[in-house]
Amino acid sequence: MRLPMPSSDSSRSRILLHPEQNRRQAEECRQLKALLDDLERKGVRKVVDKAQVPVAAVVIMACNRADYLQRTIESILKYQISVASKYPLFVSQDGSDPNVRSKAMSYDQLMYIQHLDSEPVQTERPGELIAYYKIARHYKWAMDQLFYKHNFSRVIILEDDMEIAPDFFDYFEAASALLEKDKSIMAVSSWNDNGQKQFVHDPYELYRSDFFPGLGWMLTKSIWDELSPKWPKAYPFFNLSYHFEGSSLGQFFQQYLQPIKLNNVKVDWKAKDLSYLTKDNYTKHFADIVRKAKPVHGTDAVLKAYNIEGDVRIQYRDQPDFEWIAHQFGIFEEWKLLLSCYHISLCGDMFSATVDNPICVALRSAHDGIPRTSFKGVVVFRYHTTRRIFLVGPDSVRQLGIEDA
Repeated sequence: MRLPMPSSDSSRSRILLHPEQNRRQAEECRQLKALLDDLERKGVRKVVDKAQVPVAAVVIMACNRADYLQRTIESILKYQISVASKYPLFVSQDGSDPNVRSKAMSYDQLMYIQHLDSEPVQTERPGELIAYYKIARHYKWAMDQLFYKHNFSRVIILEDDMEIAPDFFDYFEAASALLEKDKSIMAVSSWNDNGQKQFVHDPYELYRSDFFPGLGWMLTKSIWDELSPKWPKAYPFFNLSYHFEGSSLGQFFQQYLQPIKLNNVKVDWKAKDLSYLTKDNYTKHFADIVRKAKPVHGTDAVLKAYNIEGDVRIQYRDQPDFEWIAHQFGIFEEWKLLLSCYHISLCGDMFSATVDNPICVALRSAHDGIPRTSFKGVVVFRYHTTRRIFLVGPDSVRQLGIEDA
């Protein structure tokens, strides 16, 4: 049975309808986008106090873990509520998980934004995780939104599986002045990779680092102006407050993340003189404390360090030697490549969100790699409470100007 063919007139009318339908759909999309933008602006006004210039926007990066997100939000609101006008809170969701969206939108104290990315991921090398590409896209989108669309001068980035310490916001407010004053600092961080409870002691001490620890970090709009155009397609991150679980599971989580010490001391950072952390002062400050540490040599250096009172320094020859020594103590062994930007971190012995916090800055030069938390090749951590251990690189003494030590 043959279906009747439509007349040429009816065919022409249907064909002519397509451009009109496309035009109407485009107009509907434009109006919908305008409506969403208007709702977002109203939402931002809800969390931003016009009478108060914010120190920084705080954004929680979320995807599909509503229960984790709730725990993180509750941890933040516990300390943010008294300083909400200084730290407007956002949740940025990657994707459309309905439970995450409804959980975020159930809080009046924050603003929800959503990143919908349907573009397929093309990995650059075989075996790469697509998730890293999606994370990188989400980070760039969220930073562009907060810096360029909403015009914040600073942003603090957290993940949806982190908790913060009582002094978290005081720390970032005090450190924000350093960020503005010292342009060698790229970012401020509240995370220390060697912040496990057995390696920390003093909640008041901070260090600079050439290593970028990742999450729980704050950067400025001027730094983002530099980073945004060359943001990597894939970039794995680690946290900087306390990961209560997250994607780093198994032995790695048990050994390195679960034992992280979350600071429980409410340090009044704004009353502290942090000028020793500026570029002009810090190298001399750090060199002085390394110089005073007792040198220990030999294959039994770890045993000797255990039996010596006071600070100790142990020199490593190269990366394999560092990894062997680090393994003996139980700190992070692996090295990381540097981004091609400035790098500086403030690391504290016990700190806001973890203990031993770093102010991070990524250096503007490429290196083969450096140990986590290091400054001029030196890694410092506490060992059996107050004693500091300095693992000193082959060129660290020269860089610090303490060849005579």
